[in-house]
Amino acid sequence: MISVQNLTKYYGPTLAVDNVSFEIEKGTVVGFLGPNGAGKSTTVRIITCYLSPSSGSVTVDNNDIMTESLEIRKKIGYLPESAPLYPEMNVVDYIKFMREMRRGSTSPNGKRIKEVLDICGLGGVVGKRIGELSKGYRQRVGLAQALVHDPEILILDEPTVGLDPNQIIEIRNLIKELGREKTVILCSHILPEVEATCNRVLIISEGSIVADGTPDELQTSFEGKTKISVQIKGNIDTLDEKLLRLEGIERIVNSKPLGSDILEIDLEAVKDIDPRESIFNLCVENKSILMEMKREQTSLEDIFRKLTRKDM
Repeated sequence: MISVQNLTKYYGPTLAVDNVSFEIEKGTVVGFLGPNGAGKSTTVRIITCYLSPSSGSVTVDNNDIMTESLEIRKKIGYLPESAPLYPEMNVVDYIKFMREMRRGSTSPNGKRIKEVLDICGLGGVVGKRIGELSKGYRQRVGLAQALVHDPEILILDEPTVGLDPNQIIEIRNLIKELGREKTVILCSHILPEVEATCNRVLIISEGSIVADGTPDELQTSFEGKTKISVQIKGNIDTLDEKLLRLEGIERIVNSKPLGSDILEIDLEAVKDIDPRESIFNLCVENKSILMEMKREQTSLEDIFRKLTRKDM
């Protein structure tokens, strides 16, 4: 659906995007991540035909951004971080206006407008001026203008900014639902949101793509030793020694008693070996009670920091 090949963008002598290439299939929800100044917004603006590249090529549904930009704009719904709103207009008139602008129609489809207003939870404020709305409702209006022409591609830059927790969950679910039929690029600094919503992640740093894969693939590739924390009750005197004899257990990081007969132990295991079943069986054989066991996984936030921090 989107093909970016050897994309480069200079602002004067400053290199903002450095030979970036990636492809996005239809029906994919992609989290596009990067620190401020990494080239994320520039890349998105080129895809939406707002900026032209210094070199390289971008096609959207086989349309070239340099020669068929109007066709591409019809296919894209774009919500920038600062939504393009007219505060003096009321909500429904603004959404009608945006549909006419996008589709070139003087008689907008009232059914579609009602659908979008319902999807975005704007039914109670349709007659209000946008300038009178809360930040959360203005964000919903911005999302509605991106959806009103039923685009094949959605590019959403921080779509949940200003929303309360219930609204955030609603928008996340909406993005997942839209991703079944549409191609979605989600730009966000809220990494748990990306983990909950996206089935692919692109990370850009200093103008270059530094990671590309599903959240699980990225976690697997960046995990070092497996870290496991357990709490075991009963017969704990020689438990440390027995755990160290299990296959894959490399070392005990920490072992401390919690009362007289409960031991909390933090373990490190070899990366490709999962010792949790062996730990459970050991507790059974030792006539101990396994109170708790959890495996620590590398979070998307950990990966992001490793790839984008200049001092690491």
